[in-house]
Amino acid sequence: MADQFDYSLYMSFEHSDNITLSTSEPISQNVIIPGVNFAYTQQGSTVQATATGNIEYRDYPGNNFSNQTVGSLAAQANWTVVPQRLDVFVQDYAGVEPVDTLAPNAPSNQQQTNVLAVGPTLHFRVGEAMTGQVELHYVNSYASKVTEFNSSRGDAAFRLFRDINPTDQISFNAEYQHVTFTDSTAGPNYDRYEVYGTYATRLTHFDANLTAGWTNIDYQSGGPHLSDPLARVTVGWRPSAQSTFTLSGAYQYVDAAQSILQPNSVQIGTDVVPLQPVAQVLSDVRGGINTGTAIISSDVYKERRLDASYNYRDERLSLTIAPAYDKLVYVNDTQLNQSDRGISFTASYKLRPTVTLSGFTTVDRFVYDNIDRTDKDYRFGIDFGHQWTPHWSWHASYVRQIRSSDAAAQSYHENEYLLTVVFTR
Repeated sequence: MADQFDYSLYMSFEHSDNITLSTSEPISQNVIIPGVNFAYTQQGSTVQATATGNIEYRDYPGNNFSNQTVGSLAAQANWTVVPQRLDVFVQDYAGVEPVDTLAPNAPSNQQQTNVLAVGPTLHFRVGEAMTGQVELHYVNSYASKVTEFNSSRGDAAFRLFRDINPTDQISFNAEYQHVTFTDSTAGPNYDRYEVYGTYATRLTHFDANLTAGWTNIDYQSGGPHLSDPLARVTVGWRPSAQSTFTLSGAYQYVDAAQSILQPNSVQIGTDVVPLQPVAQVLSDVRGGINTGTAIISSDVYKERRLDASYNYRDERLSLTIAPAYDKLVYVNDTQLNQSDRGISFTASYKLRPTVTLSGFTTVDRFVYDNIDRTDKDYRFGIDFGHQWTPHWSWHASYVRQIRSSDAAAQSYHENEYLLTVVFTR
């Protein structure tokens, strides 16, 4: 298959009546945002690669804020050095995340993050019915402002796979990770050990991936020893060509770098359906690079997560309904402990072949038990899009967001207006 590279150039003009999301002193601000989206795919016999990304420049007239260049990237590449024996794998995820998730999402509360993993994978056979692989990866995590996130990791994994039949597979996995933090204030380094088994099935209309095992984490310098079960599940059901139901859950120890590097998804036929907490659902109507909701820190946390979604798509209408629950309990900084219950709804309808009306609503309730705080977030928006030539389109959008918080100076509301012109290759 030949390489495929697609891109689009856009120019957005944004106006916010409260760009700092202030409770009592809103700042009205215009923002000029030129940017580029791109997607690259290569599926050759030697190199297989996929990459999607976005780079934009944010110009704040009036000198209220410093101008910014931000980017996002989700990329994977595999180089087959020796067919069926040796591969070299590269994975990179970059994005914009908050500096302090407890503070409003003002321009000064944003930072660039990146997590990179690279290393070889050795494949081998065990008899006629079983295959295996050994992985050695180096992982680097970086944040432009929260330096305690910066780390270097060594990963090693041993895996065995056995096909039960053409649609079902079981595997045994043993993993070891050593984490070293660049900043001495990030806390003690630690070693992570995991042993787990996985059952996967892939049918025409139903996919499932079930994992169960155990995790041990040993902190150095007299830190705690953690030992708990591990469970993950992803299930997808497609009863028709238009409808897809998905379910994802996890009970596990994880940290911010692992969460970024292993985004949640489930394979449904030929589609990969993302399964994300509702707080991370990005609205199609806003465009550009959205700020995520990850807590960028060095701390390990125990995650209890359950996401579900229903997706419908036909020639004119597409919609998604996604409820979610997420509870995080941190090992060291317990003030970050939180639970999130939420639901999102997105819909898009083609009024004419070249005219589309889209809208979304998200509702979240965050509870921070150890600091006696509850936030209720509401966000909704609408977008009118017109494709006036095969390469040119424009969008007019309105987004409103509201936070009701029992913490002092944390409630706010904002109205955001956007006009975007797009050229697509």
